[in-house]
Amino acid sequence: MDLKLKQEMEVFAIQARIETLKALGHLGFGHVGGAFSIADLVAVLYNGVMKVDPKNPAWKDRDYLVCSKGHAGPILYSTLAMKGYFPMENLLTINKPGTTLPSHCDRNLTPGIDMTTGSLGQGSSMAVGIALGNRMDGRDNYTYLILGDGEIQEGQVWEAASFAAQKKLNHLIAFVDWNKKQLDGPIVEINDFSNVAQRFEAFGWNAVTVNGHDVEAIYTAIEEAKKSVDKPTCIVLDTVKGKGCSFAENAASNHHINISQEQMAEGLAVLEEQLAKAVAK
Repeated sequence: MDLKLKQEMEVFAIQARIETLKALGHLGFGHVGGAFSIADLVAVLYNGVMKVDPKNPAWKDRDYLVCSKGHAGPILYSTLAMKGYFPMENLLTINKPGTTLPSHCDRNLTPGIDMTTGSLGQGSSMAVGIALGNRMDGRDNYTYLILGDGEIQEGQVWEAASFAAQKKLNHLIAFVDWNKKQLDGPIVEINDFSNVAQRFEAFGWNAVTVNGHDVEAIYTAIEEAKKSVDKPTCIVLDTVKGKGCSFAENAASNHHINISQEQMAEGLAVLEEQLAKAVAK
């Protein structure tokens, strides 16, 4: 992997966390945990992987992204704003009356959001439909799907997985944010899905587990997935919920939390220090 591209992705991931923390801190609460754990993934997708055009969000030949774990919307909003889909100042309206940036992703409100999500499990079926539809239309674009590890306890995910394998949707690449926590606690205490890659393999997918905070590992896994000729691919991201947020990363419960001004200032100071080091590499 080109070292300059790697640095750009790492810097972008930190910047996206900074903008997300500013937005949620301004609001006073939000889904910090699941948003921060996929910051490195979206940095990779929007900086060297996905074929998109911020000036034409509805471009039919673009690559599509379905964030099925719709509560991670804030990190996507920051990413989209940074890429020029809409003004940066819009981020301070997240989840407020009249906003175009609701708590969960909404394709009818936000430029760059390809599918409305948040009802967990349903995004998997929609991503499969998009991938199949694009192939039927003769397009060679990719559909990317982001799932949560609590979310994959939904039966609909596995119905979609079975269908995708049956149809050999090799231009469908799914990511599971394996941060090991869900709303009500640790995955292992609720419904242990530790063997995620093996489960997808059993359903006929290619599957691999990588460090979800290593942009090079994520990028390489996607490049390998694109070599598949007859199977969809699942990339399991071994992540930490709330990664990069000083006051949330090690908290027992960090799915949706209140954020004080003091916490925001503390978190931003840590991230700004990380950013300075990343830029200086």
